[in-house]
Amino acid sequence: MKTLFTCLLVLISSIQLNAQDRLIIGKVTDSNDGSPLPGVTILVKGTTNGAATNFDGLYQIKAKDSDVLVFAYIGYETKEIKVGSLTTIDAALETSKEALEEVVVVGYGIQRKSYSTASVTSASASEIKRQKQKAYHNQLAGQIQSTPITQALAGRAAGVQITEGSNDKSTRILIRGQASLTKNSQPLLVVDGYVRSYNDLEGLNPKDIQNIDVLKDASATSLYGNRGANGVIVISTKGNSETLKNEPLYIVDGVPIKKENNHIIKNLSETDIDSKIAYNKSEAKEKYGQIAKNGCVVITTHNGNFRLNNEESYAVIEENNFERTSLSPLSTFSIDVDKAAYSNIRRMINNGESIDPDAVKIEEMINYFEYSYPQPIGEHPFSINTEVAKTPWNNDTKIVKIGLQGKTFSNDELPPSNLTFLIDVSGSMSSNNKLPLLKTAFKLLVNQLREEDRVSIVVYAGAAGVVLEPTSGKYKDKIISALDKLEAGGSTAGGQGINLAYKLAEENFKTKGNNRVILATDGDFNVGASSDKDMEKLIEEKRKSGVFLSVLGFGYGNYKDSKLEILADKGNGNHAYIDSMQEAQKVFGKEFGGTLFTIAKDVKIQIEFNPNKVQAYRLIGYENRMLNDEDFIDDTKDAGELGSGHTVTALYEVIPVGVKSNYLKEVSDLKYTKLEVSQNHSDELFTVKFRYKKPNGDKSIEMVHIQNDEVKMPSEDLEFASAIALFGMQLRQSKYHNNSKIEDAINLANKGRGEDKDGYRAEFIRLVSSYKNL
Repeated sequence: MKTLFTCLLVLISSIQLNAQDRLIIGKVTDSNDGSPLPGVTILVKGTTNGAATNFDGLYQIKAKDSDVLVFAYIGYETKEIKVGSLTTIDAALETSKEALEEVVVVGYGIQRKSYSTASVTSASASEIKRQKQKAYHNQLAGQIQSTPITQALAGRAAGVQITEGSNDKSTRILIRGQASLTKNSQPLLVVDGYVRSYNDLEGLNPKDIQNIDVLKDASATSLYGNRGANGVIVISTKGNSETLKNEPLYIVDGVPIKKENNHIIKNLSETDIDSKIAYNKSEAKEKYGQIAKNGCVVITTHNGNFRLNNEESYAVIEENNFERTSLSPLSTFSIDVDKAAYSNIRRMINNGESIDPDAVKIEEMINYFEYSYPQPIGEHPFSINTEVAKTPWNNDTKIVKIGLQGKTFSNDELPPSNLTFLIDVSGSMSSNNKLPLLKTAFKLLVNQLREEDRVSIVVYAGAAGVVLEPTSGKYKDKIISALDKLEAGGSTAGGQGINLAYKLAEENFKTKGNNRVILATDGDFNVGASSDKDMEKLIEEKRKSGVFLSVLGFGYGNYKDSKLEILADKGNGNHAYIDSMQEAQKVFGKEFGGTLFTIAKDVKIQIEFNPNKVQAYRLIGYENRMLNDEDFIDDTKDAGELGSGHTVTALYEVIPVGVKSNYLKEVSDLKYTKLEVSQNHSDELFTVKFRYKKPNGDKSIEMVHIQNDEVKMPSEDLEFASAIALFGMQLRQSKYHNNSKIEDAINLANKGRGEDKDGYRAEFIRLVSSYKNL
């Protein structure tokens, strides 16, 4: 009896232990090369209990012995692993055969910069012939009928899916996998450099075909713009096709120009051209293939940004110049916590694209990274930190760093959220780096919601509509299901979508909560109110409701950075650019609180430089954030917002008194104004004043910080921030980088790399190094 009782007790104990949650940790990697995968979603099967991997692919989750963990990541096969008695579960994910294909850069070598030439896959003339013979010998010649090209592609071109209808005209071709495309989207067809309809294939003799290339993702859109969003099938004939002209191929800044646009090339001003190289027919054909059979002219422009198919837009940036302290001692600007420019530039470099100088916002590049500023102590929600050292790229000047550290709140401390997802589902969002990436990124956010949080989803294309009424964060599966059902198609009524999203947010307003619209789009609004000015007017009216705005940019080719920057600035919010799941994990995972919770609004900075010490100064970046001096004490003037845990860093380059500089021109003496400089503060270099409002306040609060003239060895943070600023000036072709080299920025970044626990600084060094090798 005693033995039976003991066995029963052990059995009950084991059942109880099996029913208890315990902590499971592990790492998720790519099965091909073992590299860590950030942003992988891990769910306990059949529940909404989930987690996501960090930058190093690490995760932790609570689960029971009987649970099954489901590992899901865009572009990879989903994997299930039973917990059992394991406490550490590592997962190696296989690349999906029907999800996102790899991004392949397509370009052409042009003198100073070299690009690798690549197409994703090809079907040669001999392969077409073998395919036809095979079909014939199998008595399947009926499948070929009048469209042998489609049959040649089937099974020969990786990633190409062909669905035959009842007749050849209903044949449907998809490149990246059916799940990633809208139902009626087909790849662009280009024959000998000309865009053609699929009906033209009927009259094309397969014997005339020299080669078929299939372009995907970056390779397609970089050459053919938005029209290549669903991929491109490029057919080259042997030369007896009537579509071939005798004109040479033009390649400008790495982009082959379609022959119908040659007149634009011929009218290109000689002052815009840096170099022009002509290749004869044999040289061109050997170098660029059949498409250049009539010769080729390779042109490089001075700014390297001539792109007929690139419809991206950026606000014009007029670089800040040096200001004489004696004439203008005050420098006033709004803070900026936006980080979109860095991830956007990272995308351009990784894709081998030339970089538009106006896309380079140095302050956003600097603020992408964290710096070791102390947490605030006392009543104010941020700490102020300043530092002065010698300028790394100019021995005659000093560099000044001013840093703010916002107070960090844990997710449990955040007030209840009333979130409205405003998602662009127009036709321009069909690319894999747009809506499919967007949906996966938003799931990272959904998995962190609490029961007291509420989510609504509004979508817009040709019109706007509500697809999910306010839903508690408790029902994550319902929110994720609504996201999964979204498909792209139609035009873009962005203004209508904004109106509806704000209306829904206001109807469910939480008086003591976090009320926010999160807009996700490429910014390509084309229905109704759509201009930058229209958007500015609309969003200025909407912010009066007390609802904040976060703006997330996706995709490229038609990315409207200028419009999204205006929306974020005027909507009391922030702007990020999501180029990968790694970036989504950073925005929605690591920086969750800062992305969603504002701790101070209308934050302005005003620096007064001491004329006894500073002859002239220059703010590096923040060109689109400059304010008039009188705006500093004007509480009706809008400025930037600071989120939980956010840091803001600004750099000044200053010319000390007595230093002769080529950057300063002589100024005539003033007749009516006599300049008198106070001698009372001889040790002070500058005074910083900050003004901010509480999130629900209307009256600003002022803080003051004084920096003495003490030049010290630069901290690692200052060295790294200086490296970013230097690289940004080089990308902008600034006159102030003092003939520095890319190697100088790399060396400076290596000195300032520091602990780098998340690896972001190492990524920057790799990025600059790869740009150097272009």
